[in-house]
Amino acid sequence: MQTEIITRALADLTRLRIMRLLAHMELAVGELAHVLGQSQPRVSRHVAILCESGLAERRREGSWIFLRQTATPGATGPDAATLPAAVARMLDVAEATDPAFAARCTQDRRQLAAIRSVRERHAADYFARHAEDWDRLRAMLTPAEDVEAALCRALGEAPLGRLLDIGTGTGRIAELLAPRSSHVVGFDRSPEMLRIARARLQHRPPGGWELVQGDFAALPFESDSFDTVILHQVLHHAAEPAFPLAEAARVCRPGGRVVIVDLAAHQREELRERHAHARLGFTDEQIAGWLAAGGLEPAAPLALPGHQLTTKIWLAERRHGDHRTLQHKAAA
Repeated sequence: MQTEIITRALADLTRLRIMRLLAHMELAVGELAHVLGQSQPRVSRHVAILCESGLAERRREGSWIFLRQTATPGATGPDAATLPAAVARMLDVAEATDPAFAARCTQDRRQLAAIRSVRERHAADYFARHAEDWDRLRAMLTPAEDVEAALCRALGEAPLGRLLDIGTGTGRIAELLAPRSSHVVGFDRSPEMLRIARARLQHRPPGGWELVQGDFAALPFESDSFDTVILHQVLHHAAEPAFPLAEAARVCRPGGRVVIVDLAAHQREELRERHAHARLGFTDEQIAGWLAAGGLEPAAPLALPGHQLTTKIWLAERRHGDHRTLQHKAAA
């Protein structure tokens, strides 16, 4: 039955074109409409059919709706694992044997370069508008390349598995660690920052990463679903750091690791007003207490002194059979 639904969903040239495009990158519905040369309501109807068949899925980021192909269309029978590969092979054959369809797909793919350029220009414009504030903050911190090198050393050489980058911001840490991960999820509250992250990650293979919008105190992920969880320069934005750390511990599988990169405790009050820092850094005791309460075993922290502020890396491993409800303790 699922095979018949998928076959009907693909019995349309526009939907075939959409699937070929999604094989290259995740696209907003408006971007699809631009490439296809069709109205957004019409494209939305095609998108609905593909999503109902399980071939694609929608995800909202603010006012934008993004579409991506599902890794495994929604089959439940014995052919569930082979259907995605069968669909991909069918579309490959269609493009190889039908010159008109191949020409159309080639023309569609040329439009993707323009979409990538627009995204990158949007990101550049954002940083141009905030350049003065960014430069002032960077002057206080440990150089980013030194922090990234220390983070990679702290993580070791083993594969990182499924990685969650909480507060992904520009997507730099997701980009840095993606080659060592089986799948990367960049998570952020701000649609603006997610669009910047997408501009950074859009050149990577489409099946290996995704971006999700939401609140880091209520992660929309199943428990025990990630091998590595990173909070890079995001915890100081939390009025109650216990809550996002509880969620990080919850979604980290037993034996997995949670890594916090943030500022050591300091007294630079101007960061509250200028950069929306809710917390002026953290002590080792604070971090260790929150990690231990979440069933995480902290390692010795690493300090990276900067010009005026010190960046620290705290790493902890999720203990087997010891997952506590830190949110409940914090609420109490």
